[in-house]
Amino acid sequence: MKLIVGLGNPGSRYVGSRHNLGFMVVDNLANRWGIIVNMKKHRSILGEGVFAGIKVMIVKPQTYMNKSGEAVLEIVNYYRDKIDDIIIIHDDLDLDFGRIRFRENGGTGGHRGLGSITNLLNSSEYPRLKIGIGHPIGQVPVEAYVLNDFLPQEKQMLPNIMEACLDGLECWCKEGVLKSMNDFNSKTFIENE
Repeated sequence: MKLIVGLGNPGSRYVGSRHNLGFMVVDNLANRWGIIVNMKKHRSILGEGVFAGIKVMIVKPQTYMNKSGEAVLEIVNYYRDKIDDIIIIHDDLDLDFGRIRFRENGGTGGHRGLGSITNLLNSSEYPRLKIGIGHPIGQVPVEAYVLNDFLPQEKQMLPNIMEACLDGLECWCKEGVLKSMNDFNSKTFIENE
């Protein structure tokens, strides 16, 4: 089974925020694949299904971003014998808006959700899909920036970015992270104005 974990914060206050891109991606993925994500287990909301003959589990940790590792660890421990692969989907300040990047493994880049997962799994050896949100402009504090909604012009571009993320995740499921890296990492998924 492939475990697909989208990071975000629970609650209506955070719906649509930059920090909830992981949730947005897995919601869209579940919709594309016809998977219902409504099981409440392991401090997460889960959905199981099949894509291209591959068993998948879509996960939305409900522990808040900074404690995502607690939910991921519970799931990994419970399903240890059934999990073939895992990918973590998250927003990334250091990547320009409109870019996505698959990584085989790596550091946290200061992302507290990844930090929690890396710390509790005691490993950074897991694939991830980073979705660029860019840095705030001017004096906007980073915390406020990531917890706020996208600007109207950014919202118009989100469908193209979502489509690229979903296509990339389907590639990851069928062909692995290296193929996803080759096919998606060097492209920009927004139209230049």
